[in-house]
Amino acid sequence: MLLAERQLRLKDLIAQRGIADVDSLSAELNVSQSTIRRDVDMLEQAGFVQRTHGGVIWLGNDKQSAASRPYAFDQRMGFRVDAKKQIARAAKQLISPGQTLLIDGGTTTLYFAQELLGSALQLVTNSLPIANLFLNDDRVELVVTGGLMYPRYGVLLGPLTEEILSTIHAKTLVLSVAGIHDGALYNQNLLLVQSERRMMQQAQEVVLLADSGKFGQQALSKLCQLDEIDIVVSDAELPDEQRKQVEAAGCRLIIAEAGE
Repeated sequence: MLLAERQLRLKDLIAQRGIADVDSLSAELNVSQSTIRRDVDMLEQAGFVQRTHGGVIWLGNDKQSAASRPYAFDQRMGFRVDAKKQIARAAKQLISPGQTLLIDGGTTTLYFAQELLGSALQLVTNSLPIANLFLNDDRVELVVTGGLMYPRYGVLLGPLTEEILSTIHAKTLVLSVAGIHDGALYNQNLLLVQSERRMMQQAQEVVLLADSGKFGQQALSKLCQLDEIDIVVSDAELPDEQRKQVEAAGCRLIIAEAGE
């Protein structure tokens, strides 16, 4: 198979699935894993995909179409990246080796999950991009909830998800939201909010990762009040007024600094 033909086929496979692992791609295209990695590197340089630990996520290349769906997962991955990475690094310090951890889907939580690579954990998630990070990591005991696949967010939702979540217990839940307004948290999807409420019931503590741009924003569905959150991790651009609001709600506030 010629290089151009193989890369076209590779793009089609990744685009159809949204996420894929190197082992499967290598087997389906009948080439070595090193060849697949080189091809993926070329696709990443062209902006079609993003490499992950052992796999790849489809980003797409139709900018006009993507602009019409501003909350699509692939588009939000490139928004306020520095702040999200700073928050992810700060939040990692809250996690102990061997801890049972529940991670909700989202772009900030994906950056957080990337920081955990190499750590020994029991990890439960409804996020396929996050699960994909740990597919080949034998230090992580990974549980992926079942449910309805919601591709715009890369998460599994619905009654089956909530049923599975009801059977687990985690020390810490790490989640993100679309907005924080007047002491309440909001997200874009009703099913997502229902799953997050179940997650909150199954964890001892709830950690919210929210960059400063999320404050003052509302979305479709209310998740909970700010005082139901134990720890809030944000970036240094968070205004003093919002900081006081978080602390007044009884939350521990952690501000991630640029050099963290």
